[in-house]
Amino acid sequence: MRLYALCDQDMLHKNGVSLLSFIEIAKKSSAEIIQYRCKNCSLDDIKEQILMIRAKFDGVLIVNDRYELVEYCDGVHLGQEDLKAIDNDIFEASKKIRTIIGKDKYFGISTHNVEEILEANKMDLDYIGLGAYRDTSTKKDICEVLGDKIDFIASHSKHNVAVIGGVKMDDNFKNITYHVIGSGLLV
Repeated sequence: MRLYALCDQDMLHKNGVSLLSFIEIAKKSSAEIIQYRCKNCSLDDIKEQILMIRAKFDGVLIVNDRYELVEYCDGVHLGQEDLKAIDNDIFEASKKIRTIIGKDKYFGISTHNVEEILEANKMDLDYIGLGAYRDTSTKKDICEVLGDKIDFIASHSKHNVAVIGGVKMDDNFKNITYHVIGSGLLV
């Protein structure tokens, strides 16, 4: 099991956990990647937080959505709607992002079904996020819970797959590279 720790600022606040505590939990859990996400923060606040993570975490640091800050971390993760906000043509959007961030940075996007995975296969990505695996109370805009179908759906990806949504450390998958766990690390 390879851990991709999802550090969502709203989740930390809701659970009364500091960013530094989350980083320590992720490190003790052998996280290879931390993705920092803050939907309601300013660009300056996000920059400050990722610089703090960078100072304490030697693994891969991904910023959610805010590709403008990629110079301070190792890559960016975008959702489907984020791609469409960049360009109505998601393939053009992905090309624009790859040009902005460069070849040496990680680039991942969210997917929810086989169709989106097949589209992602045509993009210059390092990984895809796939979910939701289980129903979760921390993400309100989940399209569909994929459950046991997730491994089959993941098998269509040419990229590494990071499964998200109610994932547990002891979940077993055949076609999944990373277990994405956020609030589950706090239990």
